[in-house]
Amino acid sequence: MNAIPPGLNAAIQNYLAESRTGSLVEGAARLSERYRQGGHSDSAMDFSAYLVARLPATYAAVAFCLAELTRRYPQFTPQSMLDAGSGPGTGGWAAAEAFPDMPLVTFLDNNKQFLKLAGSLAAQSASPALQQARALNVDISNLPRNISADLVVAAYALAELPVGKAAEAASILWQATRNALLIIEPGTPHGFARIQHARATPMAESAHLIAPCTHMKPCPVLTPDWCHFSVRLARSREHMHAKRATVPFEDEKFSYVIVSRQPVALEGARILARPIETKAETRFKLCTENGLVRQSIARRDKAEYKRARKLEWGDLFE
Repeated sequence: MNAIPPGLNAAIQNYLAESRTGSLVEGAARLSERYRQGGHSDSAMDFSAYLVARLPATYAAVAFCLAELTRRYPQFTPQSMLDAGSGPGTGGWAAAEAFPDMPLVTFLDNNKQFLKLAGSLAAQSASPALQQARALNVDISNLPRNISADLVVAAYALAELPVGKAAEAASILWQATRNALLIIEPGTPHGFARIQHARATPMAESAHLIAPCTHMKPCPVLTPDWCHFSVRLARSREHMHAKRATVPFEDEKFSYVIVSRQPVALEGARILARPIETKAETRFKLCTENGLVRQSIARRDKAEYKRARKLEWGDLFE
């Protein structure tokens, strides 16, 4: 079960002790309503509620995707990272965990208060890259041409844009990418629609797919279906209180795409839904180079069935 790293948790607790005002329950409810309506992150944001109720899920999704990046592209050793639409720097923290020797992190956000918060949290990290992180107060659509990084991460940064603008934003992010680009959006039909635009645009500009796709062909997922994944994260005591939760975990649903300027070997098929297990077999929904297929592994095939039972939603089926 995913959890934010101890250093980030300590920095959040310090912020809450010094700056928390009002009810976390009310702040979390307003935050949820803002995101459901497609609202943006402005100066009226309840940052305490955001750190408690939203940051952990964002961190879990980014960490999941970066783990997939390192599995599919193990020779990738970025020397710089751009956290585009950084908010409180969640993507930067996840990248510093995934690539502890990476020396340079840049936070980019159009919200000065979020950047100030990102800097405050990062200053308490043990990572030199986070401690010395640069901050750029600009919008993704106005990204300076001289800004680039080996790894660019845009986590839930396109959700505020009309779907049609996602392709333009993806092109701008791709131009800033020296090697690998990761874009994550909510695991909803609208979020996936943005990912489809974000997938197609870099590919038209000679990008190579890394994940979740296992082929370079057009995406076979058609409306009303959508491609998304899930990661489970542990809830803190404050998180449970803020969301009035009764279970100690949360499942974050997200859609994502990772592309690179360097090709990697694409193989196998991606499991697109939770496997269904019956008395006779385990069934998988797979994305393959031949389109979406259903695969069943019979219980009587003991060796293959034993292997298949270990596979989960989001894994590769090889």
